[in-house]
Amino acid sequence: MTIQINIAEAKAKLSELVSRAEAGEEVVLARNGAPIVTLTPIPVVRKAKRVPGAWAHLNLKIPDELFIGPDPEMEAIIEAWEKEPLCPPE
Repeated sequence: MTIQINIAEAKAKLSELVSRAEAGEEVVLARNGAPIVTLTPIPVVRKAKRVPGAWAHLNLKIPDELFIGPDPEMEAIIEAWEKEPLCPPE
């Protein structure tokens, strides 16, 4: 179905006209009764779904030097707490 509407009237109903165009209706804007513009929706472009492991073929190796071991200070705090907790279980 096609609807033709003058620009002056379209200003007040723009969101409605856009919704109708999105729904598939042909909306034509006119000036002094002469059609000048057609509202058409832009097709939605869906992104391709990500594929897990897409970079697996690169065989990336992370050197062990980049991994940081346990924090000695934190280990000492945990050991002290395990020996004598601040809030003993009831």
